[in-house]
Order: sequence, then structure tokens, then C-alpha cells
Amino acid sequence: MKEQSKLIRSQASRSHNREHSVPLYLTSSFIFESAEQGRAIFADEEEGNIYSRYSNPNTTELIEKVCELEGAEAGLSFSSGMAAVFASMAGLLKSGDHIVACRAIFGSTHQLLTQLLPRWGITYTYVDALKTEEWEAAIRPETKMIFLETPSNPGLDLVDLEWLGSLKKKYPHIILNVDNCFATPYLQKPIEYGIDLVCHSATKYMDGQGRVLGGLILGSEKLIKELMFFIRHTGPAMSAFNAWIFSKSLETLTLRMDRHCGSALKLAEMLEQHPAVERVRYPHLKSHPQYELAKRQMKQGGGIVTFELKGGFENAKTFIDGLEMISITSNLGDSRSIATHPASTTHSKLKEEDRASLGIFPGSIRISVGLEDAEDILGDVQQSLNKLL
Repeated sequence: MKEQSKLIRSQASRSHNREHSVPLYLTSSFIFESAEQGRAIFADEEEGNIYSRYSNPNTTELIEKVCELEGAEAGLSFSSGMAAVFASMAGLLKSGDHIVACRAIFGSTHQLLTQLLPRWGITYTYVDALKTEEWEAAIRPETKMIFLETPSNPGLDLVDLEWLGSLKKKYPHIILNVDNCFATPYLQKPIEYGIDLVCHSATKYMDGQGRVLGGLILGSEKLIKELMFFIRHTGPAMSAFNAWIFSKSLETLTLRMDRHCGSALKLAEMLEQHPAVERVRYPHLKSHPQYELAKRQMKQGGGIVTFELKGGFENAKTFIDGLEMISITSNLGDSRSIATHPASTTHSKLKEEDRASLGIFPGSIRISVGLEDAEDILGDVQQSLNKLL
């Protein structure tokens, strides 16, 4: 079957009730038919659900769907995207290990690397997404992981995954860990390039309507088995209800992403012509410095457009306050278009010079382009921009 058909037709086995749509399994535990079956399941001699902190038919269905999309052998679900990112590091690393990380990462991931993991003796080195020569130079004997986002949040810098896969051949012991949230597995499949682990905030495009929180890690069966021990005993489990929502939402992922991407490209092209705008970043915009890489690596450019206004923070505030339809919040990947000022919200904990190195300036705006009519989205942005003239 084609990708869209798989998203709709992949689901948990029907029960004796012959349901057409998968039911919610709102249960904390599962019964055993005998003492022997309980022993066998706990001993991993027989497959079966034990406790919803470990697995649940709803989370299993979701994981299997996303594994199919990503081309992964196995996966795990989490209560949030950051729980997944943290587990992908803490569940595989130990004191004395070292991470090479792309400097252009989400604010909370930055806090993990700089504030939390060092408490347990895990160190890091930042490298520039655009300077691949820095990456190999940063690798030490104790380096166990390379972590990155592509496209990055919110600067929309890209890392060449094919190049990264070739680096893995030189350092096979290093785990390549990619946050694929912005692209989704519909637009980009890192595992095809030799990436070991892929993380997602399912809260974003996988839900697509700003309703529930969740995260996922996909990868090789070996690494996922190692991570299973960590999550079983630390408990960052996704609820069955949230998994059910995500699984149903995935049925429309490709349709929604086509609409997000089409409208985002139109918005980026309009912004590039507006006199109040200093610069625009969008992967499939010809002016993007990595346009050729984006065309080769991503099916479409994604649903996020980032731009910088002339006049800095004051004009950024005026622009955001002048929006009439677009929501003002720090989320993204919603059916409703969203405007965010990263410097004062999502990346406010970074020093000003660190933000600047990521392309985040006082006048930077991130638009998560929703599913409204493209004409209405562009119209709202344009009317607010015109107030700056």
C-alpha cells in the first residue's frame, strides 16, 4: 500500500466486538489467563501487555504506525517530546560520556545539555550546523552521541544527513540522534541515511490540532531495547487516550502537511517582497542558503517560516499585537496559524550572543502556518506588516 493508505489501514487487531475504529484501552493493567502466562510474559518468553506504563494496545498501534513511516525497526512512546529527547540521551549515556550537538536546537534541549546532564557527568560540545568541518574535530574518545535538529528551531538551518551517515561509518560506536519534529517522517526520513535514533514531539504535527502532548523515539531494535529498561523504571509513559488521538490524527498527516507546506511557501515568497522584512528563512525558498540540500533531503519545505523584521524588538511587538486572526502562542504544528517571538519566549533563556549565533534576533518572528485558507493567512500577516511602514 502507499503511505497514505498505510496510515489509515494500519491499526490494532479487532476484538471480538468487530469494531471498525480502534477503541480506547483505558486500563492501567492487564490480566493473565493463568499464573504460568504471567510468569512467561514477565520472563519475556511470551508477548503480552502487563501494565500501561510498559505498553498498551493504543500506544503499540501508534508506535507501529510511526515505525512504518520512518522505516524504523522499533520505537517507544512518551508523555511529551522533551521526555523523549531526555530519554534518548539519559537512557543510553553514562557519567564520563560526551555529546556533540548542533548549536541550533530547541531551548529546552539546550537546557538539558548545559544544565541537567552535566549534573551526572555527561559533557557536550556545540558545533555549527553549517560548518561540517567542526563536527569531526569535536569528536573525542569519550564521544558517544551526536544530536541535532534538521531543520532547526527556529532558524531553519539544515544538516546534511547523507554526510552525517558517512561520518557514522568512520565512528560506528557513536549514536546519531536526530530530532525530526519539524519535518515529520512524511517530509524527511533520517533512518534512510544511516541515522540511529529519531525523536519527535508528537504534540506538534502528529496531533496537528494543538490538543494533546506526546513524544516518540524510533530506531534500531537494539537501541530501543536498551531504552526500554530506562523508561520502564522512570515512567515517562504516554497515556492510552493521547496515543489514540495521535493514531487517528496520523491518518491525515500527509494531507495536512501538503496544505501546511503549500501555504508556508506562499507566505515566505510574500514576506521576501515586503519592505518591512529584513530577511526570510524557509527551506524550499530559493534564497535559503541550503536550498539545494533542502530540495534533495526534504520532500517539501515544512510548515514553519521564520523572518526578521527591520526595527528590532519594538517592530516585532507591534507586528504580533497587530495580528487579527493568527494566534499568539509558543506552540507550533497546529491547524491554526501561530506567531511566536522566539527571543522573548522559546529561546529567552539563552544569552543574547547565543541567540544571535542561531539566527535569533530581537526582530525575529516564527510563523507556524496553519490550515486556514492561504489567502487569509497572507492577508493577516500583510495587514500587520503594513502598520510598520
